[in-house]
Amino acid sequence: MSNVISLFGANIYQQDQLILENVDLELAKQSFAYLIGKTGTGKSSLLKTLYAEIPLREGKGQVCGYELHGLKRKQIPFLRRKIGIVFQDFQLLTDRNVLENLKFVLGATGWKDKKGIEQRALNCLQLVGIEQKAKSLPHMLSGGEQQRVSIARALLNQPELILADEPTGNLDPETSKEIMELLLAVANEENTSVLMATHDLQLMQAFPGRILAIESQKLVERS
Repeated sequence: MSNVISLFGANIYQQDQLILENVDLELAKQSFAYLIGKTGTGKSSLLKTLYAEIPLREGKGQVCGYELHGLKRKQIPFLRRKIGIVFQDFQLLTDRNVLENLKFVLGATGWKDKKGIEQRALNCLQLVGIEQKAKSLPHMLSGGEQQRVSIARALLNQPELILADEPTGNLDPETSKEIMELLLAVANEENTSVLMATHDLQLMQAFPGRILAIESQKLVERS
């Protein structure tokens, strides 16, 4: 399978409201694309459909080898092990340090070996250049450092796909550029595809890539 994402004729709903209609989307392995659109047009809904937070009711969809239409609840954790998710607001657990945040996720996704858990967590922190903060609590870190941790967390299970939802939305321009460079570098190193929702036109000019835009409930490719 050469695509990590394949959607055909997908209608995406929030509860009973149609948000996006007749979505066709293919994302090849080891590729990068931006997802753009005004606030409230359905970027997050599309990403949530891809990681099965929102069920796909109509149309065909496959992500990392899993059929989205009719996906069983017990299959969702296995799909999510193949996807790393990076959020705008970091979503780190505030009551435990950076290393414990990562170890918690590994335990929750089925890892059993304590030494293996510790080693993988440290390896991912090294990948994003923040291993020296392993024992720090999230509130002791800058926004950029917290986002580095959340990228490390997204990489834990060596995902085929990273979905990044406005990952630089809470960061200043210089830090945003650093995070973007990091995201592209680690995705390249780990052979991971990236679909990134963003509003940041400066970032898109600095790091040109494929652009998918949501306009009038449709997904269109921008040249």
